[in-house]
Amino acid sequence: MNQIEILRFALRGLLANKMRSALTTLGILIGVAAVIMLVAVGEGSSQSIQQNIQRLGANTLTISPSFSGGGGAMRGPGGGGGANTGPRTQARQLSLADAKALTDKTLAPSVKSVSPVVNASSSTATYGAASHSVAQFVGTYPSYFEAVNKPVAKGTYFFNDDVLAARKVVVLGQTVVEELFGAVDPIGKQISVSGVPFTVVGVLKEAGSTGMQDADDIAIAPLPAVQQSLSGFGSLGQIVVQATGAGTTTSAQAEVTAILNQRHGITNDNPDYRVLNQATLQETVSEATGTFTVLLGAVAAISLLVGGIGITNIMLVTVTERTREIGIRKAIGAPRSAILGQFLMEATLLSLVGGLSGVLVAFVGTRFTIAGIEPVLVPSSVVLALGVSLGIGLFFGSYPANRAAKLRPIQALRHE
Repeated sequence: MNQIEILRFALRGLLANKMRSALTTLGILIGVAAVIMLVAVGEGSSQSIQQNIQRLGANTLTISPSFSGGGGAMRGPGGGGGANTGPRTQARQLSLADAKALTDKTLAPSVKSVSPVVNASSSTATYGAASHSVAQFVGTYPSYFEAVNKPVAKGTYFFNDDVLAARKVVVLGQTVVEELFGAVDPIGKQISVSGVPFTVVGVLKEAGSTGMQDADDIAIAPLPAVQQSLSGFGSLGQIVVQATGAGTTTSAQAEVTAILNQRHGITNDNPDYRVLNQATLQETVSEATGTFTVLLGAVAAISLLVGGIGITNIMLVTVTERTREIGIRKAIGAPRSAILGQFLMEATLLSLVGGLSGVLVAFVGTRFTIAGIEPVLVPSSVVLALGVSLGIGLFFGSYPANRAAKLRPIQALRHE
């Protein structure tokens, strides 16, 4: 008996019990689809987080105040930034002088640029009859645009001359432009921010949302202009430091820490500031999301195992029901290999059809957003899930097939 005949007998056996075959195939389908979909969700989540981090720049350090500890130190909204190993007599805010100290090339050769940042709270922008409450109204230097990866799509950003002259010019995010101007070109137009006029000189490239926050709901203006008109000449909200390259980020962090510790009189591990290293954060997130994706795939693989057990049960029932048929075929000369091949072929076909159907279902499923995440199809997961489903068919189908092939003709013919 050749392979074509074995395939024909296998198909006839499966089609003789369509409902049973369909239910077995469904088990494999669910298992394969679950593996591919969950891995796709994990990959999509990982890429989304990575993109959000990369928007801030891979070689960027963000310094923010961190008031924790005893000794009369103030506690700010930023929370703690390290272990409380001892009292601190006086916590200091981040200042413009701190930012200027970080530009010293002798003390900080790994630092490319330093951008002091203030944020004006409750800033309402108006243009004509339209008004919009801007989520982030930032006062900073021109180097900020490159440091946090915010390119300008239309117009231009402001320059150092605008900072020195405290000119009231502003670069807007896409959300602010849409809310205030609609289809009108905003370049050169004047908006009012909490009663203060600012001239629009540029529009940022669309960045998209980052979790719960709209990254395009932002306005960026020269630091002195924001301090004079909106925030006052108090402390800085942040200092954004750009390293000379991705490989020097760690060196830049050490240099920045040494300078600030000296300026703030920090002698222990309880500073009044914290430094967020984007490169380190990205590596940590990559490891965590990779583990998360593997865990999701492992959980989903359990359903493939259940599908394999289902194949064993169905094939055992099939062998029992077709015992007389097996006896007749062996009595008229069918070799053991033909019986073994037929039942193995049936189990493999069930797995193959279920696996291919699962791949199709998963492919369609990845076209939709799941819990706010856009799944990303991972080709290796498709190959692995399909290969495992075929392996399961052969493995779990081998016992019933071998049992059928070992039946003695006389015993099989006597079976009722």
